[in-house]
Amino acid sequence: MSKILAIGEVLVEIVATERGNGFREPVPLIGPFPSGAPAIFIDQVGKLGQDCAIISRVGDDDFGHVNLDRLKRDGVDISGIEIVPQGTTGSAFVRYREDGSRAFVFNIRHSACGTIELSPDALGLIDTCTHLHVMGSALYAPSIVTSILTAVKRIKGRGGTVSFDPNIRPEILDSPGMRDALKTVLAQTDLFLPSGAELMLFTEARTEEAAVAELLATGIRAIVVKRGASGASYFDPETSLTLPGFKVEEVDPTGAGDCFGATFVTFWLAGSDPREALAYANASGARAVTMVGPMEGASTRAELDALIASQRS
Repeated sequence: MSKILAIGEVLVEIVATERGNGFREPVPLIGPFPSGAPAIFIDQVGKLGQDCAIISRVGDDDFGHVNLDRLKRDGVDISGIEIVPQGTTGSAFVRYREDGSRAFVFNIRHSACGTIELSPDALGLIDTCTHLHVMGSALYAPSIVTSILTAVKRIKGRGGTVSFDPNIRPEILDSPGMRDALKTVLAQTDLFLPSGAELMLFTEARTEEAAVAELLATGIRAIVVKRGASGASYFDPETSLTLPGFKVEEVDPTGAGDCFGATFVTFWLAGSDPREALAYANASGARAVTMVGPMEGASTRAELDALIASQRS
């Protein structure tokens, strides 16, 4: 049996209820919602009934406990989340602009999850896991980069696998150590899950077809390109497959890509064929956007089955 591990930020998200360009005036807010890309990912894995765990840090505060309670309730092994007595749980304040883009105010680097390190217990947890999912957004501090690369080495060294979602803006690729860390992870990746143009962040190629060929030639076993509402595509050396997205009313897109990735990885590790894994991943991403809050749309298998059946009918 597989056990999936994520390492990285756990935080809360607080959302403005009115659209605008930022937070330079008082606005009504809702939240806190449990959040953080690795946390959203692993929560969706847990809701599918898959054995999974996360390594992170939170403060001994309400924001930390709202995350711990949600993750535990959804089936995630939270033994790797250290509670820092005098720490502060990370946060993200989010306001949607009129065009649907988002303005963020983050507190991550200087929060509890900005100081993640691997304790002996965390190393022991890594050694119970067979798959590591890496989010590029989690490579935001030297200690976390070291933690993730250590986990990559230990899991791959025991015959395990790695999936990698860049989940990062091109303009911050040149942050100190960021590009090298991303390339190191990519070199150990079995399943690559970029969104759109992220496919070409690490290639000389400038077309999708050429970029896919270049990446597969490095030893990556499979590539899944996320296309938002348009669906997604799957590529391996023998297969090329594209499935359309599901028609739903979008309320909040935050976390949809993380839910998509979690669902695809879970089905892929279980031996599903690419078409089935992609269909369920598309359904997971679609259902995620129908609810406010990044984890609120995480789905059970039964909920995904119901969405797929409703779209077919």
